[in-house]
Amino acid sequence: MEKQQSDLDRDRQYCELCGKMENLLKCGRCRSSFYCSKEHQKQHWKKHKLICKEADKAQLPKQIPEQEQPPGDDKAPEKCPQKKSPEQADSASLPQPTDTEIPGVGDGPNNTATPNGQTSSSPQKLAMEYIVPCMNKHGICVVDNFLGTETGLGILDNVKALHKTGRFTDGQLVSQKSDSTKDIRGDKITWIEGKEAGCEKIRFLMSRMDDLIRHCNGKLGNYTINGRTKAMVACYPGNGTGYVRHVDNPNGDGRCVTCIYYLNKDWNAKEHGGLLRIFPEGKAQFADIEPKFDRLLLFWSDRRNPHEVQPAFSTRYAITVWYFDADERARAKEKYLTGAGEKGVKVELGKPSDPS
Repeated sequence: MEKQQSDLDRDRQYCELCGKMENLLKCGRCRSSFYCSKEHQKQHWKKHKLICKEADKAQLPKQIPEQEQPPGDDKAPEKCPQKKSPEQADSASLPQPTDTEIPGVGDGPNNTATPNGQTSSSPQKLAMEYIVPCMNKHGICVVDNFLGTETGLGILDNVKALHKTGRFTDGQLVSQKSDSTKDIRGDKITWIEGKEAGCEKIRFLMSRMDDLIRHCNGKLGNYTINGRTKAMVACYPGNGTGYVRHVDNPNGDGRCVTCIYYLNKDWNAKEHGGLLRIFPEGKAQFADIEPKFDRLLLFWSDRRNPHEVQPAFSTRYAITVWYFDADERARAKEKYLTGAGEKGVKVELGKPSDPS
């Protein structure tokens, strides 16, 4: 029982600033918060010192208060004990999940395709009969043949053209100042509103995503979704780059649903790598999602779904949009916890798209 509890505790440990879950350091003062580096501890100190101070007093009431400076300045944070996670400890006895075991693949309406290849279900039917129950039960949902081959290829053409313009820059963490960003994530990204020239197909994708979420609204957990981010178009160059285990929204910044559309034709995970591996909280097994062409993936953005992008050895494209919960977003704005950069910019949901 103690081992199970310690494993569960480890699954709840993540960098307070960026959400990374590997090689963490413990705050040497309150001993209850974690960081991936001294730099992130210092950057988060302005917000953490209030909590740290309270925890310090609660644990050591007779101790003389220290001056308000990051503990990392006068005391190195303690290394967290590196314990095997449940999936590591039991890897010999657990079957490696395949696509057929992932919620949403092979058990939903998404496999009924029209001649163009897209799902034949209307957005409303897909949302109500499939995505809502799948998300509420599993917290992860996969829709294959989302838009069809022709539309998917059009979106891919938009993305490749964008890539050639040189607009892609190194992916950033919650903090824009980290020196260790490349060690954590190796993608190149650009942010798209949808009105840019040459991004018409990307805009259509975003409108279809919005249609689905609009039909789901009020039925996805307890969330009331009232907006989203711009679209983050990402490319892993294919030289073994990935993104270490992390949480999209570790600090309650308002993002509640992560929505990813993949654009990789003839992707072979055994040869090309690049799997998205999700570690659902409280479960020993993990889910491996291949970044297959015309595949849509949805999952909860908070710490219920730590995940990683495994090293990719071929160019890997994806488009990600995060949807905001109205209440959490409002609380985050009051506490200045909204994401940095474009990730924190709210965009209203688009008008319902044409059925074509």
